[in-house]
Amino acid sequence: MFAGSAAYAKERLAQGRPGPVLSIGNFDGVHLGHQHLLGQVVAAARARGVPAAVYTFDPPPRTVLAPALRQPNITAWPDRVRLLGELGTDEVIIERFSRAFAQHPPAWFADEVLRNRIGPQEMIVGYDFRFGRARAGTVDTLRDRLALPIAKVAPLVLDDQTVSSSLIRSLISAGEVAQAAKLLSRPHLVRGVVVPGNRRGRTIGFPTANVETDAELLPAAGVYAVRARVDGGPWCNGVTNLGVRPTFGGDGPFLVEVHLLDFREDIYGAEVEVRFLKRIRAEQRFDSVDALVARIRADVQEAHAVFAASTSA
Repeated sequence: MFAGSAAYAKERLAQGRPGPVLSIGNFDGVHLGHQHLLGQVVAAARARGVPAAVYTFDPPPRTVLAPALRQPNITAWPDRVRLLGELGTDEVIIERFSRAFAQHPPAWFADEVLRNRIGPQEMIVGYDFRFGRARAGTVDTLRDRLALPIAKVAPLVLDDQTVSSSLIRSLISAGEVAQAAKLLSRPHLVRGVVVPGNRRGRTIGFPTANVETDAELLPAAGVYAVRARVDGGPWCNGVTNLGVRPTFGGDGPFLVEVHLLDFREDIYGAEVEVRFLKRIRAEQRFDSVDALVARIRADVQEAHAVFAASTSA
């Protein structure tokens, strides 16, 4: 990973590395559409015997230029870089984005950043690629400025919908985590640290880990079948409740509470990763604790059916 194109240029020139096959984008989620694009980038790079590289921005341009329109990240940066690497990307260049950087015209970006610093031998970009001040730069702009092959990849369409980060965000926000997982090619992941709670789950026979997370994108309130692991250990089946616990007043913060099945260890302070497989139901208020306990037992049974289906799939 490189902190900006200037750092990339310095190391590439010092080591005499060839220019890469390059793609540019946000790649939030590293979903099936991104994978479709990156597969072509990696194949072209391997054919040329050069690195496959991705150039991206942090923070995303929209966050800086239109904060009111900011969208939550699907994947945290460490996960995004890891996923890009797993797909065969050799180099990830993360440019710090600012209002000053946004003022550069497309010609400057093509000449200074692309030609002089990164020096790609070939570029493959997405169908909606634009760049430079006011997003005025297009693939045609690059072809006019750079003497190299430049291809634009068509969108990936599944079930009559274009696979996009925006679509995936909307699905997760609505609790449709199973559909989102199909477009991501994996379940949505939330990571956090177990912190002390009020231990109410223990009193009703379903102890939960209260997970404090800085994840930007959480599914809608409700009960979910999940797989979770503690401090990088084996994945365990579990049931997670997201919400404000309306049966017990509903006036507290939005909580992520994970009940790991057949797990009894003390994990306060541990890091927990939670993969959301399927929403079982919306969060609801019950008239009594006994009614809540009965519903939780039913939730666990429904979750077992989800685990069985996902194992056999």
